[in-house]
Amino acid sequence: MPGPATNSTKPLSYNFGDFRVDPAKRLLLRRDDDGPVPLTPKAFDTLLHLVEHQGEVVTKEELMRAIWPDTIVEENNLNQNISALRRVLGESRGQNRYIVTIPGRGYRFTSPITGSPQAPRQEPDHVTVGVLPFENIGAGLDREYLADGLTEETIASLGQIDPGHISVIGRTSVMTYKRTTKTLAEIGRELDTAYLIESSLRAEGGRLRITSKLIRVSDQVRIWSASYDSEPSSMLAFQRELSITIAEQIRLRLSPERLTALAKRQTQNPAAYDLYLRGRHVWNLSTPPTTRRAIEYFSHATDLDPNYALAWSGLADAYSGGPINGDAVPLVVRPRAREAVAHALSVSPELPEVLASLGFLKFWLDWEWPAAEAAFRRAITFDPSYAFAHRMLGVTLSHMRRHEEAASAMRRARELDPLYAMHHALSSQLAFAGRRYSEALQFARQAIVVDPEFWIGYMQLAQVCVQLGDDDLAMDALNRAGRTSGGNTKIISLRGYYFARMGQISEAQDVLDTLQAIARERYVPPYTIALVYAGLEQPDAAFEWLERASEARDVHLIFLPIDPKWDAFRSDSRFQSILKRCEFTSLE
Repeated sequence: MPGPATNSTKPLSYNFGDFRVDPAKRLLLRRDDDGPVPLTPKAFDTLLHLVEHQGEVVTKEELMRAIWPDTIVEENNLNQNISALRRVLGESRGQNRYIVTIPGRGYRFTSPITGSPQAPRQEPDHVTVGVLPFENIGAGLDREYLADGLTEETIASLGQIDPGHISVIGRTSVMTYKRTTKTLAEIGRELDTAYLIESSLRAEGGRLRITSKLIRVSDQVRIWSASYDSEPSSMLAFQRELSITIAEQIRLRLSPERLTALAKRQTQNPAAYDLYLRGRHVWNLSTPPTTRRAIEYFSHATDLDPNYALAWSGLADAYSGGPINGDAVPLVVRPRAREAVAHALSVSPELPEVLASLGFLKFWLDWEWPAAEAAFRRAITFDPSYAFAHRMLGVTLSHMRRHEEAASAMRRARELDPLYAMHHALSSQLAFAGRRYSEALQFARQAIVVDPEFWIGYMQLAQVCVQLGDDDLAMDALNRAGRTSGGNTKIISLRGYYFARMGQISEAQDVLDTLQAIARERYVPPYTIALVYAGLEQPDAAFEWLERASEARDVHLIFLPIDPKWDAFRSDSRFQSILKRCEFTSLE
């Protein structure tokens, strides 16, 4: 894939013959009266490209790629631009004062050029970049996962190029602009970014053409653009080349160590890479069925390339998150998650995603929270724009009762991915655990505004409303959560707890019957039943089920140290015994 040429220093203007080219204002001016010469935008682009390569032979293919990076055009379009330029420059037939035709190849701009050097544009020490969703143009719905995967991988690669100078907006926030009608200026203001990267994916026969543009939001100037004609196998190098070029165009220092890390990031097996993109695409949907499909894709990718760290990382995340997102059996998935993390670490121990997978495992399944904290902090060291690591660091610190630090980490996650409903929902959870109920209520409502179908947002809203005694809003939120949660038992359990708190004993008992009926068909976390008994103020039954939860290593036990719903039980020696057995008391 040929990359675009870059220029480190350009003149403020180009002077030749009777003319002056002003690149900033995009004008061709007559030097005698400084009046503008009428030119179409594409004709001006053609002239500027020739002038910037004065004395060089510029091929027709290079010109067409530079002037029409995202459009397939005939050579006749270029010929018309050259004719228009010769006409306005005053060249008669056979005269070549400025532009010389090189038969069979292209053109050379031959006129001497003068111009004073232009000082490089001063960029801030730190900039924020938004990678807009790759637009799938005529590549078919079966390529949609590829467009989404390229977006996500470009975000990840760029975030690791120069983290001291570049922050990258998170995937979920930029994905809200997929097929948007908003202007780049509007998007830039909403995301508060200095630059936007706009890209497209187009199928052309058996090949794919990727076009990318770097836009400066402040003045809508296109800083750089390039097209890549690619066989599917050459996609493997695309994100690395694109992110490096973008960083160069923003004129920021590159770290050789970062480039080495990027080179090790992806597999060299095209089929494994394709499976990885498919796995990430369905994993991001966060439902039990799509999690199972993600495991299949990631597993197949690791079969094809046993040294594919990112695929092992994805597999580990799918296993580690299964018990909390889809009622997977902890004792079944824990060894599988450990094995996947071990493989990933053996290949790429400094890859941010791998370190975050280690932290994810240590938090959810191993209950080794200091180790989880260390892993997330190390991931952030390698990629400060990695919103997932900031988010999970905040969650981990909250469970360690370091509430101010937790709020700070979660705030950074929201800044990096402001339109991700999960960040607002978990901010509500952190505020709830810190007994800041009005703040928890606000964050839960924000999560629902960002995504009106997000069941976790409604669950957070329901639990804070139960605590605040807002019965009507709590029930409405639980009903909405139940419709979109895919049957997650946490919602059923919280409904039973709510009924019990409201004195509706028979309804709470019905919930217990429902949970135990479901348990005859599939795994139900024992914690969910214990919570209903806690609401019913039946401590003996609650502790019986908490004991069962301990034996099953039910991941929901991690809420015992911080959840206000258990405050009435904290003085009971049995409660302290369970905390000690889970080694949660060592964190006090």
